[in-house]
Amino acid sequence: MRFLQVIFCLFIFVSLTIPASATKLVSYTFRGETRLGAWHDGQIVDLNRAYQLFVESQGKSRSKEKAAAFVPSDIVAFLQGEDESISEAKRALAYVKSVLREPSGLLGLQEAGVLFSESEVQLQAAVPNPPHLLAIGLNYKAHAEEGGSKLPEYPIVFTKEGSMIGPGDTIVIPRKVQKPDYEVELAFVIGRHARNVQLEKALEYVAGYSAFNDVSARDIQGRVSQWTMGKSPDTFSAMGPFLVLQDEVPDPQELRIRTRLNGKTVQDSNTKDMIFGVAELVTYISQFMTLTPGTVVVTGTPSGVGSARGRFLQVGDIIEVEIEKLGVLTNRVERE
Repeated sequence: MRFLQVIFCLFIFVSLTIPASATKLVSYTFRGETRLGAWHDGQIVDLNRAYQLFVESQGKSRSKEKAAAFVPSDIVAFLQGEDESISEAKRALAYVKSVLREPSGLLGLQEAGVLFSESEVQLQAAVPNPPHLLAIGLNYKAHAEEGGSKLPEYPIVFTKEGSMIGPGDTIVIPRKVQKPDYEVELAFVIGRHARNVQLEKALEYVAGYSAFNDVSARDIQGRVSQWTMGKSPDTFSAMGPFLVLQDEVPDPQELRIRTRLNGKTVQDSNTKDMIFGVAELVTYISQFMTLTPGTVVVTGTPSGVGSARGRFLQVGDIIEVEIEKLGVLTNRVERE
């Protein structure tokens, strides 16, 4: 009896000290079609097809229709399903993991178009076509100071336009841009309709978090007081590789955040140094506009940007932005 008690206690200890692998959502392209997936041990699980198999395993009919409703193949449509869609996607992923423990499970999932090796697909931006892309300026004290700006009294909110790119894609500098710069930023993605959100409830409206490179044309940005044009050239928004779900990032204000330029660290900070944290931003913005599922908000960059160092992006540069728990986003720089 004593032996069994010891084994039980060891089981509980191990269960509590070894964290479960985080759910990492991705958008991936295979044979020209971009779909919603989840990253699992170097493989990509197609969540829509996985949910179809899960429904069929329960002996239920209309699996394709139910998958389209609860776990659609487009990430924005998926996020519009709010908490229910996320819950069902987790059930589908758990089902895939159970199938993988069966002798022929791997082959069966591959033949069903549910499971791919990472080398078979191209990862896209975590949210390739968000309904809105909002950005926050001067949100780290040291970054504001390195640029000679006074600290903002309220969040500086602006929009980014232009095409979004993902991991491995090329940042293309337009011919008219002479001072392209990097900015590592924590991105959060809205998962529920948010209007007049209370601060203590704000994080419940976040679906998840991702790494983001807010590439900036400093010469264009500095021409006028409005930053949109300098922030919006095509390919100047890079996001990914993952969207890590909100419940697996207990505190978004405790994440190390870094940039490496050709292997050399040029930015190294922590999200705790934000002037306005994620919860404050959700609360503030939602006082004036409804934040809809799929909206991406990028939260500002720490010190160490190229404009402060006198070193702007050049052809052939490899830029890596990394955020603790969220992965590394790598892009190469070329010129138009």
